[in-house]
Amino acid sequence: MAEYTLTDEPCPVPPEQRPLEEYGQFCRSWFFHWPAESTFSLLRPLLISWLVALPLSLLVTSGSWALRHHPLLLTAIAVLGANLLPLALLVRQWLGWRYLLQRLRSERIAYEESGWYDGQEWEKPLAWRQRDLLVARHQVGPVMRRLEMALALVIALLLVGTCLCQAF
Repeated sequence: MAEYTLTDEPCPVPPEQRPLEEYGQFCRSWFFHWPAESTFSLLRPLLISWLVALPLSLLVTSGSWALRHHPLLLTAIAVLGANLLPLALLVRQWLGWRYLLQRLRSERIAYEESGWYDGQEWEKPLAWRQRDLLVARHQVGPVMRRLEMALALVIALLLVGTCLCQAF
């Protein structure tokens, strides 16, 4: 059964596949809401994930025969290796929010009615496009900037750490 849009046109897109509803799902998600609130709400779980990965990273690096007699270098490489988990989490978040941003900015909505790969497209009415562009610009845009800054920070830490490890 088709619902009606703001312009009284029937909307064939299932409600859970509409970009604005997907945005709401992201904001209610445990994982994807981290960058939606503030920079601190993003950095806190990343720091926790780094602290969780650090003992495992120390365990893995302590197995190196060459590093066994260089505890400072062993620790530096473990600290560097522990950054891989926060990097993976950030990449996953960036990919998810990027997908949502593209759906909000597009003029057409790709959707599936039955879930059996019967992909179709529906052109958004003008009112939907305007509303989605506002959400993309003022809600999702700041999230993407936070994620990109955090990604740049983690990549810079990895590069600096790699250079310091090479200096030893």
